[in-house]
Amino acid sequence: MAQFDVYENEEPESMDAIPFLLDVQQDLHDCLATRTVVPLLSIFSAKQVAQKLCPRFDINGQAVVMSTPEIAGYPVKDLRNKVASLKAARREVLDAIDFLLNGF
Repeated sequence: MAQFDVYENEEPESMDAIPFLLDVQQDLHDCLATRTVVPLLSIFSAKQVAQKLCPRFDINGQAVVMSTPEIAGYPVKDLRNKVASLKAARREVLDAIDFLLNGF
């Protein structure tokens, strides 16, 4: 597991709205039983979202938005199918988390 890896959401009740989970936890803490993830939501409408707080990404041809306010701990054992990495978008991901926590 690595910071900025993207995993399929395998929970049947939420996988349509939340197809992916973005691992944002620093690898230094890989001994924990949980990883800190941010849901990547399907974009169903053309409404503008707060771009700095909720940046948009393309994961395997699917447009998603990072739902930063829903950041949470998630069991490592349930993150099984890595489908992508957002390491190249590191600054954008960290800026969104910083904006959530610090407001700038």
